[in-house]
Amino acid sequence: MQLTFEVIAETLRERIRSGGLGAGDPLPTQAVLMREFGASSLTVQKAMALLKEDGWAVSRPGKGAFVAHYDHAADDLDGPEATVPVGGTAARVEALELALAEAVQQIADLRGRVEALEPGGGERGH
Repeated sequence: MQLTFEVIAETLRERIRSGGLGAGDPLPTQAVLMREFGASSLTVQKAMALLKEDGWAVSRPGKGAFVAHYDHAADDLDGPEATVPVGGTAARVEALELALAEAVQQIADLRGRVEALEPGGGERGH
């Protein structure tokens, strides 16, 4: 039996495969999915993370989540590639680059806080 987040992710994958959602289309918001599936925000977040991880969706900060580019012809294949959207690797790279940029910014923010707390106000070594 599938967990709720897996059901949500599979439902959205099926909507993409069937053409109900196309490449570049916005995915339903967290609030919409919570209502539709009677799920918690954490469950919906896990479903969205799974879709992004597998290359089905991409995030655009401040705009939401969108369907990644998908090749419907791949549905005719028999291997694991039958369920992987074209550009899945590119979507994963984009997600990793975004996560890395966010981590670098967090590190810079923390470094600034630490330097501000140190004696001399961060003018060490000058």
